[in-house]
Amino acid sequence: MRHPKPHQLVLRAATGASILNSGLDKRGADEDTAMGLHGTAVGTYPFLDRVDPVTFARLLSAGEIALGTALLLPLVPNRLAGAGLTAFAAGLLGMYLRTPGMHRPRSLAPTPDGVPLSKDLWLLGAGLSLVLEDCRKD
Repeated sequence: MRHPKPHQLVLRAATGASILNSGLDKRGADEDTAMGLHGTAVGTYPFLDRVDPVTFARLLSAGEIALGTALLLPLVPNRLAGAGLTAFAAGLLGMYLRTPGMHRPRSLAPTPDGVPLSKDLWLLGAGLSLVLEDCRKD
């Protein structure tokens, strides 16, 4: 197993702390918050309509806590942590691309409302960087 290099640790700490914090903030979400999170997700991924909003919020919180923790723990290989981050970011970018009003017509450029979601492209880049760099032969 390769140990993360200093620049990888910085990337993992920045993304991991942010995602962990987001998951902790969602822990114990009230019903209104759960319904809001669920409604946003269902608008992009209709199959999630079959999941109860409170259960969805709990699962989202647990997933973010697990991913954030994996990124923060150097014992978790870069390839595994990066794959998790890539998958998570891809789901968030799906929301950006599929939600009306998030980007300009016939463009990927964000509208003012879309800026918070468009930044998830950085998470995708971070995840792919961890995976691809770990695949390199030194």
